[in-house]
Amino acid sequence: MHAHEPHTAHQPFASLRLLAGQALSRAAGAPLVAGNRVELLIDGAAHFEAWAALIESARNYLLLENYIIADDAVGRRFRDLLIARARAGVHIALIHDWFGTWGNAGRAFFAPLRAAGVEVRAFNRPRVESPLGWIGRDHRKLVVADGQVGSISGVCVAAKWLGDAAHGVAPWRDTGVLIAGPAVADIEAAFRDSWAGLGVPLSFAAAPTPAPCGGVALRVIATLPAHGAMYRLDSLIAAMASRSLWISDAYFVGIPTYVRGLAAAAADGVDVRLLVPGSNNLPAVGALSRAGYRPLLEAGIRVFEWNGSMMHAKTAVADGRWARVGSSNLNLSSWLANCEIDAAIENTGFAGQMQEQYLRDLKNATELVLKGRRPQPQALVPGGARGGSSSRAAASALRLANTVGAAIANRRVLGDSERGVLTVAGGALVALGALGFWMPQLLAWPLAAFAAWLGLSLLWRRLRRPRA
Repeated sequence: MHAHEPHTAHQPFASLRLLAGQALSRAAGAPLVAGNRVELLIDGAAHFEAWAALIESARNYLLLENYIIADDAVGRRFRDLLIARARAGVHIALIHDWFGTWGNAGRAFFAPLRAAGVEVRAFNRPRVESPLGWIGRDHRKLVVADGQVGSISGVCVAAKWLGDAAHGVAPWRDTGVLIAGPAVADIEAAFRDSWAGLGVPLSFAAAPTPAPCGGVALRVIATLPAHGAMYRLDSLIAAMASRSLWISDAYFVGIPTYVRGLAAAAADGVDVRLLVPGSNNLPAVGALSRAGYRPLLEAGIRVFEWNGSMMHAKTAVADGRWARVGSSNLNLSSWLANCEIDAAIENTGFAGQMQEQYLRDLKNATELVLKGRRPQPQALVPGGARGGSSSRAAASALRLANTVGAAIANRRVLGDSERGVLTVAGGALVALGALGFWMPQLLAWPLAAFAAWLGLSLLWRRLRRPRA
């Protein structure tokens, strides 16, 4: 045997790893960045303490982007922290989603921030020239201090994440990460792009890219409407997982292509698990989501419902090597309509922490099974075995549309759990038809007004578009 033969033997495996890394980078639209330190944050209390420390540590600038900022004890605490840092000379830029914060905090809440010098912008306010523009939301949750340390999460700045001990309401279950190292530059770049899309770019320059400070490699995936990067990555991970794929999601709406990917993995012997809320913060959404569980269960995917107040975490861990944490839910709203941000982490140590947390979560969850089947034992070793999000409405609409469309087109057999959806949809359409017969003006006038609004908005955009 020649000395070079071992290298030649391992060359195909090295090539496969290179191709896999290339596929992940292209699917995510984000490079793999090495040299980071990552800390797992579990639930609201841990997040709020870490974020408060991050804000207090800022000496030059602080960036904060969040879907909901509420006028409650938590929101006011962070408002006071931001005001204190702004008065100390720190540049602070804050983005909140207009729809997410609407009903949670008003102008009076943000006035003291602006008075202290904090720059505040709301994402996607309603505009006359954009009748359907409200659909896409800024669903990101991120913090960056001085370009050196950042956080990505599913947690909003609101007290409901802490629960209500006085009334026996447990804290919401949620997950995020604290990141130090070169990847923070990508988190900051995502914020700066969002800020520039809302007006004049930030007046202060970004800090130099942080030096490597750890052994974790990760991708920062900052998606935009119609971007689809997270959908491509989620689908690719479902195809690449060889032993296990454990997912938690707040508003899961399994579109057929993604469900088929999970089912194919399960058919190949991959241990696929899905952890979802047992008691959704919008009960109607929970009921509609359950209509999609039967195809998963029939494919051998294990589905668990959280027994606490709300399971809001958006995570995945595959093969004990790869993990995802962030703001994206597994539905079309997050995949195609919203601005989202997630960290995809390739590190066995961190993925091991995620697996351990997942198993702890399953101890407070109930497994759903088809009638006549028993729950499988939970193997420890993988392979051995006003609300919080705008995506809820889109998830509900999609579930309704999928079920009704399947019934009308007769393209698949409907499950027992979908009878309730058909009852609601059928009853609503009959009522709408009766209303149209008896009082057509109640339907005609709103439809005419919306058509005129849409037409005028298109003409307005045409007039504003410069001649080529």
